[in-house]
Amino acid sequence: MSDPALEIDEISLSRTGRAILNALSVTAEGGRITALLGPNGAGKTTTIRCCTGLMTPDSGTIRILGHDPATAAARGLVGVMPQHTGAWSGIRPLELLRYLATLHAHPLPVAELAAALGLDDFAGTPYRRLSGGQQQLVNLAGSLIGRPALVFLDEPTAGLDPHVRRRVWDLMRTLRDSGVSLLLTTHSMAEAEALADRVWIIDRGRVTVSGTVAELTDGQTLEDLFLQVTSGGAS
Repeated sequence: MSDPALEIDEISLSRTGRAILNALSVTAEGGRITALLGPNGAGKTTTIRCCTGLMTPDSGTIRILGHDPATAAARGLVGVMPQHTGAWSGIRPLELLRYLATLHAHPLPVAELAAALGLDDFAGTPYRRLSGGQQQLVNLAGSLIGRPALVFLDEPTAGLDPHVRRRVWDLMRTLRDSGVSLLLTTHSMAEAEALADRVWIIDRGRVTVSGTVAELTDGQTLEDLFLQVTSGGAS
């Protein structure tokens, strides 16, 4: 087992009297793809926000490659692809990537990253006019441009057609094979089965089960298990 890239130790967070995370503990190994699964409202996006410094847990600790989230982000160790962003508006995809590249000491080559994700096909279109799937690809490129050691991907293939989704899967495998650690959330059990080295299923802010796909399924599908160990959550 490789050293952990991410260690979440019993973090809890409540808002307006409602527990969102409840003593949640998750580990992501270095150089592996970790899937964080759960129904809507289970706490997946909140977990990522805590790991990237956008939210602060009420209790518990988070270590990213041995650092607290703020230090890891300041050192450029973390990349994050959110579900949605409206910040880019009128900028065009390659203009955005070139700008983001200037913020990092050793960015990925913009042209190569754009080619790998097929961004050249809509390079001249302002971000706000892109389809949802195209925006997803730009967001993914933005999360990778700085060569982060750990990447958080919140539903990275939502809205993508099967051809593009498989292209993204191939890129994620390439990143893993190069030593990058990835944590993704997804509602696609097929995606988790195809990509994840380890799966954590959470419900109501706490872990219900974890293990490799082979360990967790053992004669049933991952979706069957998911339905058994989760309550359905809230939208």
